Amino acid sequence: MPAASSVAALIDDELIAASKKLTALDITVLHGGAGPEREVSLVSGRAVADALRRRGHHVSLRDITPANISALDIPADCVFIALHGTFGEDGTLQRLLEARGVRYCGSGPSASELAMNKVAAKRRFVEAHVPTPRFDVVKAHRIEHVTAAGGWPLPAVVKPVASGSSVDTFIVRDAAAFDRALKRVIGTYGEALVEDYIRGPELTVGIVGRRVLPACQIRTQREFYDYHAKYVDDDTEYLFDLDLPAELLEQIAEMSLQAFDALGCRDFGRVDWMVDAAAMQPYVLEINTIPGFTSHSLLPKAAARVGLSFDDLCERIVGLAQASEPRGTPRRADARQDLRPRPPKGS
Repeated sequence: MPAASSVAALIDDELIAASKKLTALDITVLHGGAGPEREVSLVSGRAVADALRRRGHHVSLRDITPANISALDIPADCVFIALHGTFGEDGTLQRLLEARGVRYCGSGPSASELAMNKVAAKRRFVEAHVPTPRFDVVKAHRIEHVTAAGGWPLPAVVKPVASGSSVDTFIVRDAAAFDRALKRVIGTYGEALVEDYIRGPELTVGIVGRRVLPACQIRTQREFYDYHAKYVDDDTEYLFDLDLPAELLEQIAEMSLQAFDALGCRDFGRVDWMVDAAAMQPYVLEINTIPGFTSHSLLPKAAARVGLSFDDLCERIVGLAQASEPRGTPRRADARQDLRPRPPKGS
């Protein structure tokens, strides 16, 4: 498996050794939330709490929602956020923690907000010269124009601007389906993100600290890697021995860190990609700043691939938070409001 090995070479024993140096800490693990990813978050939080307890830490597992933030009153050396989606992953909870001077794992408020907003993230990718599928933001008054003949090439992808776990994401192949998907997403969220459909392998790349984990290819029996394929189906395949050129995988690894840095992310995350099978051209889709920690989750699978157990991974993330610079340091201002993506390299 030369291709996988070349990417895994970016990992060294320091990643594993660093996860074993922490003394016992008081850690609050936050999970739950109030959005559509609540159930996944509850599972993630329990798994993280169990892992940290096995490592000898004193762990308080707390359900938190926007209506009840009493969990933040618990004294802690570190907070591990295991919430996915709104409130926990969009910068809101991070700002609350920073206002209280509480150390926590993961990206800060600005990076979290950018990553959660797919349009803002794609603008950053464009600025950083990281290829991303051509896109547009559609509101109700533009539906008829976009779905008309010549308005947008089909198939296309329709999704919310700010949501996770592929909730309300659709691949549309005809004008009627396009119209229905736009009306549903816009009716629920006020606007919709439309992207070119990229036909080819779907890859995901985990990052822990500054270490890029091996790329994982996802194969599902469904039309795409949707919510059920991610968290319910047992026949979704996660492949690390990839039939892709070594040079391509190395390029994706490098650009994953480039995209991660473009949003100002830190500690850990997961970068999602599509590869155009005909041109062998990768396109970044999004960054998850708090990916799942369930039995189906991709970051733990990639970490295990390089010898980092689930318990190692959770403790390493806590270690990164403990060693990081103080929160509240200045971050870049939002990108210019330019929706025109630059053409991919080589086009």
